[in-house]
Amino acid sequence: MSFVDTLRQWDDGVTCADKQDFSEALRILLAIPEPNSKICFNIGCLHLLNQNLDDAEKAFDCSIRKDEHLAVAFFQRGITFYKKMRYEESIGDFQRAFKTLRGNNLIDYKALGLRYILYACEVLHNMALAEAQLGNWEKAEQNLRKALDYKTEAKLSVIEKAQQAVLKEKLFKLVEFPSKMMFKPNKHYVAELEKKDYLGKAKVVASVNPQDDFSGFAPLQPQVTEILIFRSLEGEPHTVLFEFVPETCDELAVKPGNMVFVLQKGADNWAYVIFNGRTGLVPYNYLERQEISLALKQKKVLTDQRAVPADGTLRQTQQSVVLIINASLIIWFPFKSKVPDSLYIVKVHFTFTFAVSIPRESSYEVLIRKISKKVKLPSDNISLSLDSSGQRAIDANTDMETVWSQVRAGRITLWCNEKKEGEETHRVALHSYQSANPEDLNFKEGDEITVLARINQDWLEGRCNGSTGIFPASFVK
Repeated sequence: MSFVDTLRQWDDGVTCADKQDFSEALRILLAIPEPNSKICFNIGCLHLLNQNLDDAEKAFDCSIRKDEHLAVAFFQRGITFYKKMRYEESIGDFQRAFKTLRGNNLIDYKALGLRYILYACEVLHNMALAEAQLGNWEKAEQNLRKALDYKTEAKLSVIEKAQQAVLKEKLFKLVEFPSKMMFKPNKHYVAELEKKDYLGKAKVVASVNPQDDFSGFAPLQPQVTEILIFRSLEGEPHTVLFEFVPETCDELAVKPGNMVFVLQKGADNWAYVIFNGRTGLVPYNYLERQEISLALKQKKVLTDQRAVPADGTLRQTQQSVVLIINASLIIWFPFKSKVPDSLYIVKVHFTFTFAVSIPRESSYEVLIRKISKKVKLPSDNISLSLDSSGQRAIDANTDMETVWSQVRAGRITLWCNEKKEGEETHRVALHSYQSANPEDLNFKEGDEITVLARINQDWLEGRCNGSTGIFPASFVK
C-alpha cells in the first residue's frame, strides 16, 4: 500500500473513532498492511477499550518494535500487563517509560498528533501501585517520594492520596491512559489528500464567436459567414494544424485551432505570420488556408477611408485595425509587417531548421558565433554555405558584401553542416609564432595553416610548411 493510501485509511479510522464507532475504526486500521508505530498504538488502544487484553498486548508489542523510544507505548503496555495481573512485567514497562522520559517532567505528544501529556509522576505512581500489588510497600513508598520530585500542581493531589494509601498499606487507583485518544496523521498531509482545483473554472471573456462558451485549451474557432474587410490591408487567414514550439526569438508559438494571418510565405516553406498582435515565423506546412468569402450579405465593403460602420466602432493603431461590433464580435485586421531596417532574418537549415536575427552588414565572426550558439557546436566545427550542395561556402575569408547581396526583403537562407572528424580547414596566420617547445608549430605572419583539430578553446593542432604541431588559436583567422 502506498503512503497516500495508508494515510487516507489511517485518517478514516481515526474519524470513525472520533464518532464513537470503535468497531469500524478497528476494522479500518487492521486492514492497513504495514502499519507504523502510531497506527499500532491506536489498534492497541481500541483492543484495550474492548478489554481484548491479549490483542492489545500484541499491538503495543508491534508499536514498540517499530519505535523503541515511544514512551507512551511502554506506558500503555504496562497498563495492559497490570490488568492481566502480570505485575512484574508491568513494573518493567513503567521503568522503560520513565527511562524514555530522560529526566523530563513530561512529554507532550501534541506535535506528533496525539492530544495527550505523559507525566513522569504518573508513571512512577503506577509503578508504585504495581509494587504494592506484589506487597513491596517500601519500594512503593520510594517510587511515590520520587514522584514528588517530578510532580506538577495538577497532579499533586493524586500523589498525596497514593502516599496516604501506602502508609496504611492499602491499594490506590491506577492512572489510565484515555483509550479513546488516538494518534492522528499530520493534518497538512491529510489536507493534501483532497483534490484541489488550483486553476479554477475558466470563463470566456472575449471571443469572435458570441456563442463560444468553451473554456478548454483549444478555443472554439468560429465558422466565418460574414467578414468586413479593408481593401488596403493584407494577410491571408490560416488555421494552425499542429502545435509549434519556437526555438528562437524570431519564431512564434501557436497551438492547433489558432487563427493566424500569413503576411509572407518564403520559398523555404516558412511563413511570416501575425497572431494576437505578435509576429513571427511558423512552418507553413503547420497551417491550413481558410477559404473565406469576402463579401457581406449586404454587399457592403469598407473603403480605404476606413469609414466606421453604423453598428460598430473602429479603432486603429500603427500595426492593426480593430472593428468592434455590438461589444461581442471583434474582427482584427493586421497590416503587413516588415523586417526592421536594422536587422537581417537569417534562415538556417541544419539537422533542424531555425532562424536568427543579426544586425545588418554583420561580419562573418558575428554570424558564425550566433549560429554556433544556436546549434551548440564550436564555430570551428561547423561550415556555412549559400546553397545546399556546399559549393558556395562561407568562411572567414569570404567577402560578406557578396553574401549580404543575396538578401531579399530583409531575409536570407543559409545551410549549415557539422564538420566531420578529421576534416581540414585552412587559416591564415595573423602573427608570427615561435616556440622552443618541440610539440608547437612555428610559422610566420601570412603563412597558410591547415587546421587538423581543436585541442581546447585556446589551442589548435595544424600543419604548416611540412611541420605539424599545436599553436594558439588567437594567432590565426
